[in-house]
Amino acid sequence: MPLSVVILAAGQGTRMRSSLPKVLHPMAGRPLLSHVVDVAESLDPVSVHVVYGFGGDQVREAMADRDLIWHEQAEQLGTGHAVAQAMGAVAPESQVLVLYGDVPLLRTQTLADLVALGGDDGLGVLTVNVSEPTGYGRIVRDNDDHIVQIVEDKDATDDQKLIHEVNTGVMVCPAKHLSEWIGKLKNSNSQGEYYLTDIVELAVWDKVPVRALAAADEAETLGVNDKVHLAEAETEFRRRTAMNLMRNGVSLADPTRIDVRGTLTCGADVYIDVNAVFIGECKLGDGVHIGPNVVVIDSQIEDGTEVFANCVIEKSHFGPNCLIGPFARVRPETYLGSTVKLGNFVEVKKSNIAKGSKVNHLTYVGDSTLGERVNVGAGTITCNYDGANKHRTTIGDDVFVGSGVQFIAPVEVGDGATIGAGSIITKPAPAEKLTLSRGKQVTIDGWKRPVKKPKN
Repeated sequence: MPLSVVILAAGQGTRMRSSLPKVLHPMAGRPLLSHVVDVAESLDPVSVHVVYGFGGDQVREAMADRDLIWHEQAEQLGTGHAVAQAMGAVAPESQVLVLYGDVPLLRTQTLADLVALGGDDGLGVLTVNVSEPTGYGRIVRDNDDHIVQIVEDKDATDDQKLIHEVNTGVMVCPAKHLSEWIGKLKNSNSQGEYYLTDIVELAVWDKVPVRALAAADEAETLGVNDKVHLAEAETEFRRRTAMNLMRNGVSLADPTRIDVRGTLTCGADVYIDVNAVFIGECKLGDGVHIGPNVVVIDSQIEDGTEVFANCVIEKSHFGPNCLIGPFARVRPETYLGSTVKLGNFVEVKKSNIAKGSKVNHLTYVGDSTLGERVNVGAGTITCNYDGANKHRTTIGDDVFVGSGVQFIAPVEVGDGATIGAGSIITKPAPAEKLTLSRGKQVTIDGWKRPVKKPKN
């Protein structure tokens, strides 16, 4: 039976105390709803439907790159009413899995097991046992341990409130049953809403099997209702990510202090020190060493490269066996060949630096091409911006650049050239020659240093 997924994402989330729709609050750098769509798509459904309401334009814009079918819930009249908005577009021969845009930690295997359990004829309900059930709908079973009812917390009796098996809201059942039952829902409850959970009683009445699957742990079913829940979800996501990395051979100095906001792919024998942050699509080759407090954004770092403490690397590609930092900033479109060294307080932007070159200290290299085995002295600047346009500096192989040099781009330096310290280079520097430009050093006899006037 084909599967359709309906994600409920219409709520405002007043407890978040934010103008941002709840499902757009970020977890691991992406909206909560994006994580739910990911797990929905992992089940290979024929369609994914999203029921939206508060902040609808923002929600749709944020998810514009996803293949989703949108349904507006103009009035928030309960979960049953929300599902009803989508049912007209759901294939009648499909199973329907109902998910929530603020429950971002469900695992693919859990949902696949629930779908299989529901089958072609039954209603599958995901439950979880919690230590503190207050606020949750209780799972009510008969003497034969069959589910007969889900009672919302505000409508539960004192005895029912003692039940620790609770409803997660996640359900799956054939569309033909779901459409019929939703049409029979009533809002005669303390909230005056149409509860999706009431379909359990309708299923029992119609003698449709109600089958429960208990989630492996409470964290998986965590719903985000406020900033405390959001922080708890973020912590759990980081924990899972760290566990997966270590199971795949990555050494973490402290599994609680790594933050992956995207996808991190690692080779063998990778070591990551504390407080490293990876954003977007990042790839580390074999033997890569990442020091403490490093930020890597959408970058690839090849085998054997070591990044020392407090570096920021964005949209760049490092070849093998490079040494980076500490305190280096590498900006987008930077490409390093093998065994390149960028030292402390070096900034590189939109540049190619070839094999064996060194840029060791306090230097800015922007819009530049450096050949192989170039040595750049401390305090060097490629002056690439004329106030309106960017220009390129090209430096050949085996060039030695002394300290405190300024290259006024566009400018070229030939292979094997030496640039004297303190020079301002505005014209091509020929290969294999020493080029320097310095003003005449003058000593002024009889000059006296100014002194401060005494205060009255």
